[in-house]
Amino acid sequence: MLSKKYLCLLLLLAGTLHLPLMAQPELRERPRYLLRPGDIVQLQYRLTPEFNQSVTVQPDGYININIGGEIQVSGLNMTQAHDLIVAKESSRLKDPELTLVLEEFTRPYVVVAGEVSKPGQIEIRDQMSALSAIMMAGGFTNGAKSGQVIVFRKFNDSLAEVRQLNLTRVTKTPQLEHDLALQPGDIVYVPHDRISRLQHYMQLTNLGFYASPTDFAK
Repeated sequence: MLSKKYLCLLLLLAGTLHLPLMAQPELRERPRYLLRPGDIVQLQYRLTPEFNQSVTVQPDGYININIGGEIQVSGLNMTQAHDLIVAKESSRLKDPELTLVLEEFTRPYVVVAGEVSKPGQIEIRDQMSALSAIMMAGGFTNGAKSGQVIVFRKFNDSLAEVRQLNLTRVTKTPQLEHDLALQPGDIVYVPHDRISRLQHYMQLTNLGFYASPTDFAK
């Protein structure tokens, strides 16, 4: 008759033979950097270095290159921009061998305006929320309406989506649902007086009423 100790050992070994392999954590590829206005890109040609140049992505998203003329690259990653430039240049150059180098890039930011101590641009960081951006802008002033913080987010080339947040007493985890994770280009506006009428979308040209030009200046 097997001893209890020996029996337990056999059962343990038998169990391990049927244990499934532990699932390996999924490796997520980091999102590629997307070109934006203000970035500076070097174009380097291996066979025709006389065409080498540095170009700046203009506010409308275009660059102007010596061979291909104007090309819109804002919103593209470096590989996509490379392929687009090569495709346009192929009508004048035979099999151009081009290397793109991101020489300088603009750091993504949000704008915090209104009743905060230090309104202006805030460099966006991972998982930055509206409340954390306000804190980085010096916090609410005494006259701030923290219960009606407004976030403007670009929806398309002409419209911004309008979101209203109640950030009063958002200090505990259950209340964090009232906060909002920010995206580059968002405008966080803290009003002094309550705004009675808010539309779900607003013309981008009207945002200057909420954020002055100095708030956008670096």
